[in-house]
Amino acid sequence: PGAGGRWKPSHPSPCPPKQLPLCRGLSPFLLTCAVYFLLWIPQDQPSWISALVKCLPVLCLVAFLQAARSSRGYRALLQAALLCSAVGDACLVWPEAFLCGVAAFTGAHLLYLWAFGLRPLRPGLLLLVAPALLLYTGVLLLHLPPDMAPALVTYSLVLASMLWRGLARGGSARWGALLFTLSDSVLAWDAFAQSLPHARLMVMTTYYAAQLLIALSAFEIPRPKSH
Repeated sequence: PGAGGRWKPSHPSPCPPKQLPLCRGLSPFLLTCAVYFLLWIPQDQPSWISALVKCLPVLCLVAFLQAARSSRGYRALLQAALLCSAVGDACLVWPEAFLCGVAAFTGAHLLYLWAFGLRPLRPGLLLLVAPALLLYTGVLLLHLPPDMAPALVTYSLVLASMLWRGLARGGSARWGALLFTLSDSVLAWDAFAQSLPHARLMVMTTYYAAQLLIALSAFEIPRPKSH
């Protein structure tokens, strides 16, 4: 009991009262993530059911963004990027559609890049991001068939640009861009260079977390932009 005789919970609510609508809005995303990891549909049995289960968390974030109070343009770009990501998720279920998946995710990153904008410019971040990703891509190219090289190089350049602008924007977009890059890096290395233990778990947890963090950036109060 409290000082006035009223009972007070011994543990505070995990979600502050002002954020309760936000937490409720995320419930479908968290539930569908749990379903995906609980079912853990085998990769060697592609089906439309496995594609749907994989895409549902991202599609839930599209609906979740309808409640965002950020500018309509920013919200719409994030939703379009998430829809492109869902298409990419579905394509990657079938190995023969891998390049279609790469194209869909390239479109998603271009939309994120557009949403994040070019202010503040912060070119110093680009000088850190570009060499690291280009070096990684160069090593990965040694393990790729020649016909896949153009798609990978193009995707890497777009990914590096998205990471640069996400870092420059700051907030949850910064961490989302970093986790997205980590997820893609682990996926590519596991697929083409060397099999990694628990790679799928790492790829999907960082991927869903990345998409969530980028979506949450639409609920943040925008900072004044400087030249």
